[in-house]
Amino acid sequence: MQWLALGFKDLARSPLLSMLHGLVLAVLGGLITWAAHDRFWLLAGSMSGFMVVAPVLATSLYAMSRAMERGEKVDLQLLVNTWTQWQMRLRREPDSYWSLIRFGLLLGLAATGWVITSAALITLLAPVPIHTPLDFIRHVVLAKQGHLFEMWVGLGAMMALPMFASSVISMPLLLDRRVTVLQAVLTSWKAVLTHPFQMTFWAFLIVGFSLLGICSLFLGLILVVPMLGHGSWHAYRHMVDVSDLGERLTEQGER
Repeated sequence: MQWLALGFKDLARSPLLSMLHGLVLAVLGGLITWAAHDRFWLLAGSMSGFMVVAPVLATSLYAMSRAMERGEKVDLQLLVNTWTQWQMRLRREPDSYWSLIRFGLLLGLAATGWVITSAALITLLAPVPIHTPLDFIRHVVLAKQGHLFEMWVGLGAMMALPMFASSVISMPLLLDRRVTVLQAVLTSWKAVLTHPFQMTFWAFLIVGFSLLGICSLFLGLILVVPMLGHGSWHAYRHMVDVSDLGERLTEQGER
């Protein structure tokens, strides 16, 4: 709860830029819904996969909280620098900014894999074609035979749990310090295994607030996304001692 409070405090310090992130994700969610409005079997997987890549999309929110923590200027240029601080000549260095990009691509592949798996599972095993939310509730959630919904939730949990453990600390750590993807993932897993109750509660808060944002026709994401993004930065700062790791970025760029 302290992480949420600190995240909201960062949101209040730079509301326009913070809510811009939420607006972008709200628009993306609306576009996904529009594209799959008559194919709910695809929409259900897309929305859950959408949450897998959320840590990547929140990268510049971490950068904003980092700048606020240091007393640095927070403006649009900071966001631009965050998304452009990679250089082709450094792409072969395992602890360069490219490690952040590599991990983001891995999360994107994981989300795509889940969307395909979810769509295939519902399409192949549902007793009738699933086109609308009502079809999904009637023939998947409330189906008396087949246990399709339980299978769908179980597979989603099997993917979500290791992805959460791998990414909850990794993305802000990769932004902040010069570490490899493997170092970041192992650090994230160590934090989760060392503090399982706190991190489980944090996961439930993320899922709960995200669902509230989605169910409000995505408008709630405008506030939920920056609050959770800034809060995730503070979760990382409280959970991990990085004093012996080299810094990733300065105001002048990568070093």
